[in-house]
Amino acid sequence: MTDEQASGASYDGFTAEERDAMKERAKELKATTRRGARKAKADTEPEVLAKMAEMPDEDRVLAERVHALVKEHAPHLTAKLWYGMPAYARDGKVVCFFQSAQKFKSRYATLGFSDQAGLDEDVMWPTAYALTALDPATEKRIAALLARAAG
Repeated sequence: MTDEQASGASYDGFTAEERDAMKERAKELKATTRRGARKAKADTEPEVLAKMAEMPDEDRVLAERVHALVKEHAPHLTAKLWYGMPAYARDGKVVCFFQSAQKFKSRYATLGFSDQAGLDEDVMWPTAYALTALDPATEKRIAALLARAAG
């Protein structure tokens, strides 16, 4: 008998944090449906800013700065929530997102890019970057990635 069986716990394949993210995504999809087809691509920046305000200080500072960089270097991307994370979309499809370290109890926050970002280089390229702090050089690098990803 395993420890899990002895304790009565069962493993369903997802952590509590992953289940919470899926629940948040379901809420986001329901909210989009309620807005209607014409407003599905509406800017939900207030929701994104509210989610950032809930983050621990270290993550919040990074998220707010990434948000400012997106607004400056990829202003045509629309702020939205994606699995409870601040994300930025083009034509309703997520291009990039910020994942706080707290979200999945990681040791660092992440700036991620979807396949919609088109950051393709040769046969292998990064799609996510660990963030622990932002300095001018890092911000310049992020700005270049955002401009390229936003198309």
